[in-house]
Amino acid sequence: MPDYLPYPMTTPSPTPHYPVPVLETARLLLRGYKPDDLPAFLAMFQQPEFYRYLTGKPVSEEEAWSTILRSAGHWVLQGFGFWAVEEKATGRFLGSIGFVDRKRDIVPAINGAPEIGWVLDPAVHGRGYASEAVETVLAWGDAHFQGARTVCIMDPDNLASRRIAEKFGYSEYARTTYHDGPTMMLERPARPVSNTL
Repeated sequence: MPDYLPYPMTTPSPTPHYPVPVLETARLLLRGYKPDDLPAFLAMFQQPEFYRYLTGKPVSEEEAWSTILRSAGHWVLQGFGFWAVEEKATGRFLGSIGFVDRKRDIVPAINGAPEIGWVLDPAVHGRGYASEAVETVLAWGDAHFQGARTVCIMDPDNLASRRIAEKFGYSEYARTTYHDGPTMMLERPARPVSNTL
């Protein structure tokens, strides 16, 4: 046995682990990401109508995979994150929706408020899938965050997402610049919650 120890002999603190809950709507399954979601996720990020309000350019496979891994890690450490959106009738991957706390370097600061976001394949825009998913995720969030204030950020020109946000009680509270782009900040006030998950 060596006369030295390569690492301190301390008991590590346990790493939290929160499973991704599965949520269902009439037409959608909201679930954790799977490795085989990568091709469809990457294909979405190659479409100008998809990335124009997000990254402004296509992303690489490496960047798409890092996004999926970041979401998985968010669930493990925070107990919330993004769900993969799957069409129940076909099993097709359609996009992502969920809550994050990205510790954004943004002014005004978000200050730990859960931040909702959603992105769907342009091929299914106009079918009501985004509203269906947002309604379900907000119900989960109201119970999980005990009715806390939630926020979202978006490109001010993204009128479709703005309409969905406003439909579910979000209103603009600030305009700023984030990653060199104009950014609108919206909030949904705290609300009392009587039901549980």
